[in-house]
Amino acid sequence: MGILAAVMVPHPPLIVPEVGRGEEEKIKDTIRGFTKATELITRLKPETIVIISPHSAYYSDYFHISPGKSASGDLGKFGARQVTFDIRYDTEFVAELEKRAHRENVEAGTMGEREKSLDHATAVPLYFLKKAYGGDISCKIVRIGLSGMPLREHYRFGTLIKKTAEELGRDVCVIASGDLSHVLKKDGPYGYRAEGPEYDRKIMDVMSRDAFGELFGFSDAFCERAAECGHRSFTIMAGCFDGVSVKAEMLSYEGPFGVGYGVCTFIPGKPDQTRKFLLAQEMENKDKVDHLKKRESPYVRLARETVERYVSTGKRIAVPEYLPEEALTRRAGAFVSLKKFGQLRGCIGTISATEENIAKEIIQNAISASTRDPRFPPVSSSELKDLVYSVDILNDSEDIDSPEDLDVKKYGVIVSSGYKKGLLLPNLEGIDTVEEQISIAMQKAGIREGERIRLKRFEVVRYH
Repeated sequence: MGILAAVMVPHPPLIVPEVGRGEEEKIKDTIRGFTKATELITRLKPETIVIISPHSAYYSDYFHISPGKSASGDLGKFGARQVTFDIRYDTEFVAELEKRAHRENVEAGTMGEREKSLDHATAVPLYFLKKAYGGDISCKIVRIGLSGMPLREHYRFGTLIKKTAEELGRDVCVIASGDLSHVLKKDGPYGYRAEGPEYDRKIMDVMSRDAFGELFGFSDAFCERAAECGHRSFTIMAGCFDGVSVKAEMLSYEGPFGVGYGVCTFIPGKPDQTRKFLLAQEMENKDKVDHLKKRESPYVRLARETVERYVSTGKRIAVPEYLPEEALTRRAGAFVSLKKFGQLRGCIGTISATEENIAKEIIQNAISASTRDPRFPPVSSSELKDLVYSVDILNDSEDIDSPEDLDVKKYGVIVSSGYKKGLLLPNLEGIDTVEEQISIAMQKAGIREGERIRLKRFEVVRYH
């Protein structure tokens, strides 16, 4: 008993004939693959089906598990109100999963339900399940949303689903609902980016080979540029097979409407210690952090020691003796950035000097980046071993006449309008054009499109 199988499926509403009204004929391979995948599930006769949905309740730092005894929905938003769904939730499984998450310090649970009705990323798989069952779905459902946390945490949450199924002695199948890239065609609804077809090629290769450890290698910036919506779903599903061999089968791939649709099935095999991908990633990250510590600059060492001291004891570090003379005699703005498993964990800085020297500027901003960045909760002591640091020392800014005087790799930008001012550092992953750089700086400042703006540029020295 435990995980019997999992399937990776898309969720285009038009695949349902009542919505597509003939358009679904253009994705016949996807329909055939979807049908085969759900027929596999019904043959296995699971007691519970876990559906992982990108369009369920979503929080930046929390996995939402749908609460209650039941739920219902329809495809009314897509012009097919007559296509309805009624499901029963597996309340025992949900309760046990929530308890396990709490014990293992994973931020997950049933708090914060924003919408009771079923989302379309859940409804489309349910449509095919109803067909496979020949009517009402006989088993119970667990519905799980994604989060903004790193891929590692999604995989880890998948391991909790596996453990819960095994502990309860429950026969479980998993459905990872997710479309692939949305930017495959110029005439598609979202346009075209080169990262779109590249993402689809890579993800279908990874999933067809059940090479789940490679899921961690897809950077946030690449996934965002590819405009995918299923990668985190697939990563949670992969965690459900941690430590076991898997037989994968790719059933279909299509993208005629500019959005990628992939269908794969996965059957677990025997225990396989070489497939403990979470442990492998933790060891790889530890080696990386240890390597960086041996090579880190004095400024980065100062930022790291500041955060470690403050988070562990609440005390501010004294200015150490190993710093270069410039750190004690020069004043400048500085930014301190923290990353965890490749994902931003905090970044706070100052455009110009606020302290008497660079050393104290770094100390102040390192404390702020780790405890006062409003986008993230404060760094905990358990996270310290996983953090990677960088420090940017800003040179003086200068006025420029137009965006043509910018270079995203060389110059940072300051955009101002009246009292509103936004800054973006140079050479950031995923920022490839001056237009993107200015737009993001405007968003940070709360400057609306059409407002008159002033531009300044500056150079930085980045330390690792």
